[in-house]
Amino acid sequence: MVEDASAARVHDGADGRLALAGRWTADQGASVEVAARRVAEAASGRAIVVDLAPIERLDTLGAWVLERTRAEIEAAGGRLSYAGATPEYRILLGEMSLREPEASSAEPMGRIHGALDGLGRRVVGAGQDIVTGVAFLGEVVAACGRVAARPRTFRTSAFVNQIEQVALRGAPIIVLISFLVGGIVAQQGIFQLQRFGAQTFVVNLIGLLILRELGVLLTSIMVAGRSGSAFTAEIGSMRMREEVDALRVMGLDPVEVLIVPRILALVVGLPMLTLIGALSALLGGGITAMLYGGLTLDQFLARLQAAVGLHHVFVGLIKAPFMALVIGIIATIEGFAVEGSAESLGRHVTASVVKSIFMVIVLDGLFAVFFAAIDF
Repeated sequence: MVEDASAARVHDGADGRLALAGRWTADQGASVEVAARRVAEAASGRAIVVDLAPIERLDTLGAWVLERTRAEIEAAGGRLSYAGATPEYRILLGEMSLREPEASSAEPMGRIHGALDGLGRRVVGAGQDIVTGVAFLGEVVAACGRVAARPRTFRTSAFVNQIEQVALRGAPIIVLISFLVGGIVAQQGIFQLQRFGAQTFVVNLIGLLILRELGVLLTSIMVAGRSGSAFTAEIGSMRMREEVDALRVMGLDPVEVLIVPRILALVVGLPMLTLIGALSALLGGGITAMLYGGLTLDQFLARLQAAVGLHHVFVGLIKAPFMALVIGIIATIEGFAVEGSAESLGRHVTASVVKSIFMVIVLDGLFAVFFAAIDF
């Protein structure tokens, strides 16, 4: 039988070395395995040097077999080193090197210990998120200062486009949901107040609840789910396609280009949506009060004017910019945290919505305590 000239083989070289020849590639898999066994047998627990210079070609299979053989020789007490390897071969062998998994030094934890450990890790992670958010807020404020100092650098077209996406296109769904929620709150309030013959006080209920709390809270939650997730997805997709790095290469600040227009659009658009949503909720509550409570339009408007002052309107509008800032910061942080996979994008979009809604509710509670303390 004529031996294939391109088959992988081993022969004695100079200075006691083993010289590898032929093609150590996938198409010569059988001969590569045979040659590797000869190398392992020649080692026999001693140090040997393998000369790679005569090899015609080396691919990932050949490199993996060589590294596997080296690991077997070292496990038997010997040592194998390479000579005559080109830089390309050394890189390939380095990538194929076998690494033992690190042994876990942690002792198995019980159920209670594991639960406490998980809780502690979440608390530490929450603290790190707060620190990251404050630091990112500082970057945004600094970027806004640079833009204010150089107004020509402000991306007016991007700002107007974001206003359209956040406020104009988001208004219909917010009007619809607010209208329905206002009607539901009024209906349930009437059913409970009818027991005491005080169904007219439902106007006080929906007026104060919607203008002070529910209007801005409901609008912020919908904006967090709609616009916040969109911000995270957009910036995350740019991260995956390395467009953010391209902006830096062009000498542009990604915070000024991507973040400032979006956050300013949220800060401007959310108060407008809050006012529109509150009016829609009052409309839904008024219609329900007239249908279920027997109130006329004049009675409803007179009662609403007596129960609600202008400062109640301001309470909701004052909260809106702060909630918009929180939503924008969280959404953009999660967008910049996206790595190069679709799974990472989905995970961070979900985290953006969940964190934004949570922080909006927390912020609303803090404002409620603050306004109660100053009797506003």
